[in-house]
Amino acid sequence: MLQQYLIQQQDITLGWQFFVTLVLMVVLILLAVRIWVVVGLGALAMLYFTDVLPLTLLGEALFDGIDSFALIAVPLFILTGDVLVRSGLSTKLLDVAEATMGARRSGLGTSTVLGCGFFACISGSDAADAAAISRITIDRLVDKGYPRPYACALVAAGACTGILIPPSISYIIIGLVLGISASTLFLAAAIPGVMILTSIMITNAVLNRVKGYENSLGGFNLKYWLKTIYDGRFALLIPFIILGGIYTGIFTPTESAAVAALTTIVIGFWQKTLKLSDIPKILETSAMVSGVIVPIIAMSLPLAQTLASLQVPQAFVAFMTSLTSNPYLIILIMILILMIAGCVMETTPNIVILAPILLPLAQEIGMDEIHFCIFMVSALGIGFITPPLGLNLFVVSGVTQVPVVSISRYAVPFVLTMIVVVIILGYVPALSLWLIN
Repeated sequence: MLQQYLIQQQDITLGWQFFVTLVLMVVLILLAVRIWVVVGLGALAMLYFTDVLPLTLLGEALFDGIDSFALIAVPLFILTGDVLVRSGLSTKLLDVAEATMGARRSGLGTSTVLGCGFFACISGSDAADAAAISRITIDRLVDKGYPRPYACALVAAGACTGILIPPSISYIIIGLVLGISASTLFLAAAIPGVMILTSIMITNAVLNRVKGYENSLGGFNLKYWLKTIYDGRFALLIPFIILGGIYTGIFTPTESAAVAALTTIVIGFWQKTLKLSDIPKILETSAMVSGVIVPIIAMSLPLAQTLASLQVPQAFVAFMTSLTSNPYLIILIMILILMIAGCVMETTPNIVILAPILLPLAQEIGMDEIHFCIFMVSALGIGFITPPLGLNLFVVSGVTQVPVVSISRYAVPFVLTMIVVVIILGYVPALSLWLIN
């Protein structure tokens, strides 16, 4: 039925009803109304005023928006991250990172970023990454000579990898929105994620050499490294299960999330770092985070169908290509749009709203849909530390009580470095497509 309506809609002209609804949605966002409410009301208003689709399809679309096996992976990855922190396994991951890189010049800073990458492989969330790592590493960085605001900026930048490194929840969501396999996106995101992680490490090393914050000149201790690996073997098992299972085809992302969550809980109980009394609190925390994401996804499909039937993506493509047909310039414009969006909204609503609109533009300039997904999520990641509104800046500030303005000043070099990497990713599709070809 829905397909029939979509086929029937031809040459629809966007009237004042659409633009008034769009303005009202922006106003509601600025008033801090919950995003799922804004998305739902926006879809309802567009349907009512434009009459482009019958209102009776709204309920069907709401159910279809969350009727997905892949979506189950989202709360399971969130649960895994929560258990990882409460059981102390996240600290073991950081210890491994420090033993690997900590003896080098600027080693603790570098190992902190590497630890963010380890944690991102499990939690799939940048905000969770920032909050967890902040509590563990900020004081250690300050003791090594880093200014506290700089230490906060470093952790905020490293935590951006939470949405960039598989099994990022963002790739699950964009896969659902655009109908692309999450396993394929995880594989495609491996190289870009490592590139951004490495760029943050290099930026920290350069700033350290210029400013002289840290001077770790000890040599690599193989014996200590092996001991740390052995002590953290159960923590390292979790990302091995998740990524190894997905990349080898043993597990789907959803199955790997379930196995990882169960394994983490079992390890916590076996090591006696987790108690039965901790479970209700863990489940409550995970449910609260999931309760923010799932309604947005549910509301996304009615909005996406409404925008498609109104031919908004086509109109946007026509407008952008009328300004310029240069694909390199269009990629830069998309980066700017996504950076700004990433500053003011979380990744999930940005994907829900922007992915269906920007994908046709990307395809118009010859960008593969998988390349577009990696490019979009990477560009949105920059917004998380872009001053003055980056979400990670506020998360770290809330944990450490350091003013956001102070953190923002030190975050600028990391933002610039990430922009360079994202531009490279946009211009060189092979970096995103090599592993899947």
